[in-house]
Amino acid sequence: MDVTTGVAGTKRVLVAAAVMVAALATAAVGCSTQQKGPDGARQGGEARALTRPDLPAHQPHPLSERQKDVLHDAEELLTRSCMAAHGFKTWVVPRRPLADDREFPYAVDDVRWASQHGYGGDMAARRERLRLSDPNRRYFAGLAPSRQKRALDAYHGAESTKRITVKAPNGLSISRADGGCVALSERKLYGDLATWFRVTTVTDALTGMRRQMVQKDAEFKSSVEDWAACMRKRGFSYASPEKARIAFADPHSGVPRKEEKPTAVAEARCAAATGLSRSVRRLDQRYGERLNDIYADAVRTRLRLENEALPHARAIVRSQ
Repeated sequence: MDVTTGVAGTKRVLVAAAVMVAALATAAVGCSTQQKGPDGARQGGEARALTRPDLPAHQPHPLSERQKDVLHDAEELLTRSCMAAHGFKTWVVPRRPLADDREFPYAVDDVRWASQHGYGGDMAARRERLRLSDPNRRYFAGLAPSRQKRALDAYHGAESTKRITVKAPNGLSISRADGGCVALSERKLYGDLATWFRVTTVTDALTGMRRQMVQKDAEFKSSVEDWAACMRKRGFSYASPEKARIAFADPHSGVPRKEEKPTAVAEARCAAATGLSRSVRRLDQRYGERLNDIYADAVRTRLRLENEALPHARAIVRSQ
C-alpha cells in the first residue's frame, strides 16, 4: 500500500482533492504535535521516551516546547517566502494555538482540567472555529480553480516532481514530493531531505506504537479493571476510560452532556486512587525506551538534525 503525504511543520496527508483547502492551511490549528504524558503532564513530543540516562553524554537533547515552536515558525516563514516568490500568500499560525488543549492517551487524570473541560468537547469546538477562521484556508478557498492548482503545485510540488519513498515501521510505503516550497523549507533547515523524511516518518509513528503496546499489556488491563470498579462505586458504569471518552464524543450516544464533567472528574480521581496513572506512566516509559532502542538510528538522527537546525531557525525567526 502506498500513502502519499505532504509535509509542512507537522505532516499533512492529502487523500483527495476535496481536502486540498485544508492541506494548504497550516496544520497547527487542527492537529497539535505536542504530546502529554499518561499523567496529563505536558511533554514535548517524545520528550519522556527520549530522555535516557544511559545515552552517551554527546547525545543531542530532546527539544523543549519553545524550541519546537522555533523550528515550526522557521519552517512556516521559509515556506511563506517561497510561496510569495510564486505569487501566493500564506500566513504563519502558532504550533500550539490553544494553551489549554491537552491530550490524555490512557485516562484523564488531571482533576482540575477535567472539572473545566470534561473530556475536551469544548476544546474540539474551539479547534474547529480556529480551523474555519484560518486565513490560509480562506485565502486558498478564494482562489480561482486554476490558481488553486498552481498554489498546490508550488506548495507541495507538481505531480511530475520526483518523489521520495520510505517505509514506515508498520510496513507501509510513504512518499512525498522532492520539490515544492515545503520541501525547500525543510531542506534549508535540515539539509538532506530524504534523511529528514525517513527519520520523521519513523519517529512520528512511535507514539502510536508505544500506546498500543501499553494498552495490550496485562498490567494495564488489570489496572483498567480496578479503575472500572472504582467508577462503578461512584455511579458511573464504563468498562474503560476509552469507553467513557467515546460516549461523550459521540453525539448520538444519548449520554447527557451535563454528565461530561462529573464523569471526567470521577475518571481522574479513580485513575489516581487505583494506581492506573502510576501504571501507565511506568509502562509508557518502558515501551518508549524499548522502541527507541529498536529505532535508535532514526531517533538519534532526528535529534541531531533538529538540534543542528536550531541556530538557523532562530536567526530566521529573529529576522522577521
